[in-house]
Amino acid sequence: MTTSRLYKKTLLAVAVSSLTFASQHAAAAGFQLNSQSATGLGRAFAGDAVIADNASVMARNAAAMTLFDSHQFSGGVNYIDTDIKIKDVSYGGNPVADTTNSSGTPVPNIYYIHRLNDQWAIGAGIYSNFGTKNNFDDSWGAGTGSMQGGIPDASVFGGETEISSINYTINAAYRINEQWSIGGGIDIVQGSGKLKRNAYQGVRAVDIEADGVGVGFNLGTVFEYNENNRFGFAYHYSPEIEADGDLYVDAGLATGNPQQIGQNAIPGENLMLSLPSMAEFSGYHRIQDTKFAVHYSLQWIGWSVFDQLETNKGTELGNYEWKDGYHVALGGTYYLNDEWTLRAGYMHDTAAQNNETSISVPDSDRNWFSAGFGYHFKQHHTVDFGFTYLMGKDVSVTEGGGALTATTRADAILAGLQYSYSF
Repeated sequence: MTTSRLYKKTLLAVAVSSLTFASQHAAAAGFQLNSQSATGLGRAFAGDAVIADNASVMARNAAAMTLFDSHQFSGGVNYIDTDIKIKDVSYGGNPVADTTNSSGTPVPNIYYIHRLNDQWAIGAGIYSNFGTKNNFDDSWGAGTGSMQGGIPDASVFGGETEISSINYTINAAYRINEQWSIGGGIDIVQGSGKLKRNAYQGVRAVDIEADGVGVGFNLGTVFEYNENNRFGFAYHYSPEIEADGDLYVDAGLATGNPQQIGQNAIPGENLMLSLPSMAEFSGYHRIQDTKFAVHYSLQWIGWSVFDQLETNKGTELGNYEWKDGYHVALGGTYYLNDEWTLRAGYMHDTAAQNNETSISVPDSDRNWFSAGFGYHFKQHHTVDFGFTYLMGKDVSVTEGGGALTATTRADAILAGLQYSYSF
């Protein structure tokens, strides 16, 4: 095993992990964060591009803002408690201790829709679409390499990965007639991230603190067949992020040249990263003369945008073979009475990672099991609660050209609270 071979594989995963600017914690496959509202959380986001319980619908489909006959405000927070297990670890043929990373983070959201007249509505919101966070204990993997032999510790695959971002959106919607509405808007993604990797105790391999801003857009439409049946479709174009700040990648460790150890391989360069675009189709059907409705969503996520990672000066850090993903969700709503609404849903979410896997960014197909309720009081006020158990599966991981092997699993519990007001 050579240092060059090991690090050319490692730095690729490190760079991608550090620069997918998103909100904290990956609650879905890849870096996607399905946590735009507690209302949607309670039904596994099934039908969320067309149901329009409250103003949070603009995060999925701006065209659905025309479904309200009054101004709407909604704000809330989802709390994500992630449990990541890494076991059966082998590095250079030698066993390394298992580890568990558990952490929790609140993810807030806020939205407002203003009805201009019977045809036009405008809105603004703040929320998140993507994210990850995974920090290893400082002692994990230390002393498993050989500085004299040019083999780093296994800790180079762990370290700290902390990412956060905010998505600002401004939207407008227009009702064409009784059946069709269209909408769209601008999305501004502001993100920052911190990533640290040590090759040996006291010798850093990667030390990055960077931030950047990108501008994307969204387009959507709603078709209302009748008062009990409607469909929605939305497309979100995600921007390319240029991240600048303090970016250090050890040149000697990356190339295997000991004379370059301690030098920065990318001085004065920024990292470029394209976030995946998304398309979603949703349907909502209330069974006539009953209190029950069924709803569903199919979403495509363009993760294959990660074909390679490079800097703004054309320095290629390597190829990363992610694949496009999707999720399919099915849910039900029971309108118990004028005050209480009950929800439940299931989602299947496919993994983004394909040939390249990572212990610092664990990924797998995942299953969502969700339930929630809403309480409507004093005519204009609503409080919603949502709960989800997200179940991943064991994934075999190989990094560093086969130097490290392990089994990872990421599960999570999500709980959210939403307050909405119509006026």
